[in-house]
Amino acid sequence: MFSKSARQLVRRSRARYYSDCSETGAKTALYDFHVENGGKMVNFAGYSLPVQYGDHGIVKSHLFTRSHASLFDVSHMLQTEVRGNDSAEFIESVCTADLENLQKNSAGLAVFTNEKGGILDDLIVTKIGYDHLYLVSNAARREHDQKLLMTGLEIFKCKYPKADVRIQFFQPRDRSLLAIQGPKSAEILQKFTTSNLSRLFFMKSTIASVCGVELCRVTRCGYTGEDGFEISLPSVKAVDVAREILTNEDVKLAGLGARDSLRLEAGLCLYGTDITEETTPVEAALSWLISKRRRRVLGFPGSDIIINQINDGSIIKRIGIIFADGPPARQGSVILDESGGKVLGSVTSGCPAPSLGRNIAMAYVPVEFSKPETKLCVKIRDKLYNAVVVKMPFVQTRYYLPPK
Repeated sequence: MFSKSARQLVRRSRARYYSDCSETGAKTALYDFHVENGGKMVNFAGYSLPVQYGDHGIVKSHLFTRSHASLFDVSHMLQTEVRGNDSAEFIESVCTADLENLQKNSAGLAVFTNEKGGILDDLIVTKIGYDHLYLVSNAARREHDQKLLMTGLEIFKCKYPKADVRIQFFQPRDRSLLAIQGPKSAEILQKFTTSNLSRLFFMKSTIASVCGVELCRVTRCGYTGEDGFEISLPSVKAVDVAREILTNEDVKLAGLGARDSLRLEAGLCLYGTDITEETTPVEAALSWLISKRRRRVLGFPGSDIIINQINDGSIIKRIGIIFADGPPARQGSVILDESGGKVLGSVTSGCPAPSLGRNIAMAYVPVEFSKPETKLCVKIRDKLYNAVVVKMPFVQTRYYLPPK
């Protein structure tokens, strides 16, 4: 566990990460509830959200999530429904999802791409049925993704004038999104829902009653590496549901600070830092997002470039690195070879890892330096520190998977 000084480093690092700490963002339905519970509000992706709560700091929230469960407000994420008989074909024209092979009520990670193969955003696509899809994408890309989908639909309908596709974007004032994450999340949530969660495996989705609220969409997924659920529900009921779930002493509120350190330990990317329009899925070590069928039929922007990289390899690759000592490496910290004489790349995300008691980071380097156990140096405040490439995730994931 970190010392007091290390915990202070975590707090300072998060303050730098959320550069605009004024409450000027749009409010989710739980804003007053966060303030009531001691939430320290910051502007993130245009929304006023809690970075932490009172004396229950980021490290405590992080470790509590790993041992018990935490409740996160992620209502800032863009929730979208796509309906119509041609919905699947349309969505496959703008992202890497393989909806033909995705089972009903199942979800998958995908990316929107540009003509150069760069990643425009990452998203979760849930196939409710062949004519009904549910998407969750990043708040920071809300306007971009809405425009991308509407422009993509115009192009699709030019090609197929009789195409049956309808898009509905949900605003946080209408629909909220709560995430309960941690090893006790299923045990806790089961007490508040009629759905049998033991039959709902990782990346599966269902409609259920939660805390007496009907027609909630419950998906077993999350952004922490732990077992957990995301609950999409009417915003008018969001505070009531959050308040009732929190009557269980094994769950506490957690904010953006813990969410960031949890996702980094799980080796998960943050759009805008770890993946951008300048990085391809292959370079980001996300080749697995493109199924065998999509590699064959193509059809998404930049598919030829991405498939060529899958076949021939990329020049750079996203890696995980861990430090023996020294301060945490921040975004932009320079990566060098073991001798410190050759610049290789830079850090995209880095922070102290409370679960490990060591500093970790993600970065892009030439592929010849990406093999686990490769020794590197990282320049932090004009001083070099030793680091080593490790396989991600940094901590073991605990997703609830079906028996083999």
